[in-house]
Amino acid sequence: MKLLKNLLYPFSLLYGLITSVRNYLYENGIFESNQFDTPTIVVGNLSVGGTGKTPQIEYLIRLLKDHYKVAVLSRGYKRKSEGFIVADKTVTAEIIGDEPFQYYKKFENIIVCVDADRSNAIEQLEHLKHPPEIILLDDAYQHRKVKAGFNILLTSYSNLYTNDFLLPTGNLRESKRGAKRANIIVVTKCPANLSEKEQVKITRKLRPSIYQNVFFTTIYYANALKGVNSIEFNEIKDKEIILITGIANPKPLTAYLIGNGLKFKHLKFNDHHQFSNKEIAEIKKLQSNNTILLTTEKDYVRIFDKLENLYYLPIETKFINRKNDFDNIIKKYVEQSSRDS
Repeated sequence: MKLLKNLLYPFSLLYGLITSVRNYLYENGIFESNQFDTPTIVVGNLSVGGTGKTPQIEYLIRLLKDHYKVAVLSRGYKRKSEGFIVADKTVTAEIIGDEPFQYYKKFENIIVCVDADRSNAIEQLEHLKHPPEIILLDDAYQHRKVKAGFNILLTSYSNLYTNDFLLPTGNLRESKRGAKRANIIVVTKCPANLSEKEQVKITRKLRPSIYQNVFFTTIYYANALKGVNSIEFNEIKDKEIILITGIANPKPLTAYLIGNGLKFKHLKFNDHHQFSNKEIAEIKKLQSNNTILLTTEKDYVRIFDKLENLYYLPIETKFINRKNDFDNIIKKYVEQSSRDS
């Protein structure tokens, strides 16, 4: 492994140079960055996948949806379509992507749309008959063509960006200096009992600027599995459990299941895996009358119509402390931006 990293190191230096030059060109106005009248909040990261962007977006939706017309804009990763699409009753996960479809199915009275060109999408949204009052941009931290009004940077407790390195040696999409663009840094997937002393230690590692707030969140798992119907979590302990995951980092989920004394067979696939008919057939062969198929919510929206007895365990982001501080910062930004626009 060390030899491989040494071999890849020169490519990481080249990658870092390219991304740094790109950022310099945007920051100095040589490349155009578009700013819009509608308040925009970006949720993203410096690393590749697995930092908890989806539950963080959902947290913001819950925080804002009762007071503002909310739109969620995503690229729609690995979707089998192109261009700007607003979700409606005709869309599927294949058309708009896993996460956008999840948002659309989960929340009423919000706009969910996809477009690789975020600038074009925002223009389209602003020209709708009933345009949004706030736009949440999912995984757009490196999308510099849009000058967001507010940036939320996520970093995982188990893999802080300060301990990582640039692609392909590490998992960083850009230099650690990119963290300076964030208004807020959220350390995600922390142990629920993370002490204040440990929080201070991590904050010092991140070395935030004076204008940046650092928050700590954990994953909260629901007490019941959802599917065609609901099953209480403790009712599956005597079942034969097959866990199916196609996400970047299933470790928090597997650790939670093991910690609750569950035994399971884990069918692990790559992030955003598109299940073939053959794979679905192989999974069906593993089922018996005592089998529970358990998956993530993100995977569920792709395969719920292909497998019977399939359930997922809902998750939410929970702030370990200072939740009200986070909420008030977001609300203040939206209120002020709405008045100024």
